[in-house]
Amino acid sequence: MESFVKKISVFFILTTFGTSFAQGTLEEYKKAIALDSLFRDKVVNSPSTFNWLDYDLMWYVNNTSEGKEYLWVDPVKRTQKRCFDHAVLAELLSKKFEKNIDSNHLDISDLEFDETLDEIKFVFENTKVSYRQKLNSLTIIDTLESKKNRDWGYWGSRFDETKNPPVMSPDSTMKAYIKNHNLYIKDNKEEEEIQLSYDGAPGFFYSTYIKWSPDGKKIMAYKVRPGDERKIYFVESSPEDQFQPKLQSRDYLKPGDELPFRSPQLFLVDTKRHIQIPTEEFGHQFGLNRIEWREDSRAFTFEYNQRGHQAYKVIAVDAKTGEVKVLVNETSKTFIDYSSKKYRYDVADGNEIIWTSERDGWNHIYLYDGETGKVKKQLTSGEWVVRQVIHVDEENREVYFAASGMDKNQDPYFLHYFKVDFNGKNLTRFTKENGNHKVAFSEDYAYYVDQYSRVDAPPVTVLKSSKNAKELMQLQRADHSALQNEGWIAPEVFTAKGRDGITDIWGVIIRPTTFDPNKTYPVVEYIYAGPHSSFVPKDFRSYYWSMSSLAELGFIVVQIDGMGTSNRSKAFHDVCWKNLKDGGFPDRKLWIKEAAKKYPYMNAEKVGIFGTSAGGQNAAAALVFNSDFYDVAVSSCGCHDNRMDKIWWNEQFMGYPVGPHYAECSNVENAHQMGGDLMLILGEVDDNVDPASTMQFANALIKANKDFELVTIPGMGHSSGGDFGERKRKDFFVKHLLDVDPPSWEEIYDLDN
Repeated sequence: MESFVKKISVFFILTTFGTSFAQGTLEEYKKAIALDSLFRDKVVNSPSTFNWLDYDLMWYVNNTSEGKEYLWVDPVKRTQKRCFDHAVLAELLSKKFEKNIDSNHLDISDLEFDETLDEIKFVFENTKVSYRQKLNSLTIIDTLESKKNRDWGYWGSRFDETKNPPVMSPDSTMKAYIKNHNLYIKDNKEEEEIQLSYDGAPGFFYSTYIKWSPDGKKIMAYKVRPGDERKIYFVESSPEDQFQPKLQSRDYLKPGDELPFRSPQLFLVDTKRHIQIPTEEFGHQFGLNRIEWREDSRAFTFEYNQRGHQAYKVIAVDAKTGEVKVLVNETSKTFIDYSSKKYRYDVADGNEIIWTSERDGWNHIYLYDGETGKVKKQLTSGEWVVRQVIHVDEENREVYFAASGMDKNQDPYFLHYFKVDFNGKNLTRFTKENGNHKVAFSEDYAYYVDQYSRVDAPPVTVLKSSKNAKELMQLQRADHSALQNEGWIAPEVFTAKGRDGITDIWGVIIRPTTFDPNKTYPVVEYIYAGPHSSFVPKDFRSYYWSMSSLAELGFIVVQIDGMGTSNRSKAFHDVCWKNLKDGGFPDRKLWIKEAAKKYPYMNAEKVGIFGTSAGGQNAAAALVFNSDFYDVAVSSCGCHDNRMDKIWWNEQFMGYPVGPHYAECSNVENAHQMGGDLMLILGEVDDNVDPASTMQFANALIKANKDFELVTIPGMGHSSGGDFGERKRKDFFVKHLLDVDPPSWEEIYDLDN
């Protein structure tokens, strides 16, 4: 009986006061679009850029509650003070430029200091200015506009001379150039033209990529066999400069297309000898890059990326014999993440090589013998990830780097900073606080600024010594009390086990400022599952616009990094290989269900999803392959079939050759499976992802008798849809997840009410 009474009471409350629980209302829409101005500039003492001078002084701009403050820091004396008297400089600028300049909002950039700190040079309103503090004088040095015109005039005259400019030798006595598909040289004094190659032809020609050896006695030149030519086309319906539409095109290779073949050729200038380089070690090319001569001219090196991205080599060519030697031979059974994890540094003119690799299952640093190509030492190891090599100190034989995942009690994506020596010993840690760190080292790496924050904790900025990682002084501690006074609610970090029942999956939960735990909220996921990185925010921001604004309408918005994204283990990442339709969805669904168990106000029976680009592909895939869980999706500028998108990104993760797995992952091929409510947003002049990809998906949906909405935005490039797309996205979720007819946008923007 007691249970029955409770149920009746709840029903009475909900029916009687239902209007107070309304979501997607006019008021909420107005609040959603006002977040930008509501939360802007509500966090103070959170500087973002730090500029070290050669003599261990540092300057930066702090955002105070009054305005901008230009500060310089002396790490030796452990002091910081204003770079100049703001009021005095504002008065001088006001007189010089005949306008009223607010001393609290000085907008100057590119500051340069002399060693005495008396003269400061800076840019103000496209003008370079010198300010001498002791003399209280302000002098205009130059206008950037006049400098720009002079520079353009110089380069314009240079490039007008020829479409095939010659490449000068290091001592400027000779020049090399291409003529009739072959390589020629000419002595600048005698003007005698000498032909070095005779095997160039229209179908296999010498390119203008020519590199002289430092001693000027040798030349490396590419011989190129062209690949396929492919263009994408689109119509700009409403150009600003004419009434009639314009047909546009872009060069745009796609997966499976034939690529150019590049063959480096060696020429000995004194003897006019042409040495052909054997190509067996780099014959199946995706690309050759980073051709560099050794400083002593003994050899040149280049990097070879094999088609399919399962082999990557560093190759040296002997400058006397043309002999090819493989110095680094990186292989993978899946893919090599060359676009974001590869790092190489040649030590002592190539005697040693610093190299990063995931060969042991985690991205780490290795030291190679640059002559034999043998690994001398693995410098870092463990179940954590080197994210970036910052600096190689050859003199002290140390490597500075950023890494994540070393702390079991912290978010595994948090960046921390370290150094290690060439023996793989003496690992030194520069950061340890529980947060995501950004570090700016001094020129000599003796000091550094460490700024750390979390999505729920504003930044702290400190000055530290590299010698012992000791904090010398706190520069700033951000204050976000004004933000909290506006009703801001911090995102919540949430973890749940992934599909394997072992791995933690990390994400964030964003609630509206009007959050009421007694309400029920549909869940909307913002997705970007591109394998090239990880995407859940780790730093503090006043708001995350696309998510915060949507949440304000009556949703809980989440973002998750599922398996298949980067910056965890190689096994975590490999889930994506030849399987982009996976998108981490098995992990995402478990994560949302676990969050809903903890927070019953999250309605895991009503789930929406939206994303752009790769996220647009993912959002549509949620309804094509996962409509058992997702109900509503908005997909912007998506690649809905990986055979239609750019070659490098798709072949890296989907592999080569193009096989049946491309069709298996295609939203287009599987459109008949689509369930739920779908909106497609398309920019008509998107030159990043071929617009035809969205239109082909739409065509397949029509043929499968699937209902959906298609929004094509005139003149729009690759984007989420701009303001109009944002409106349509909000309205679509309100209508299909809240079952509410959205208010008209005339009402929303009626500023009088």
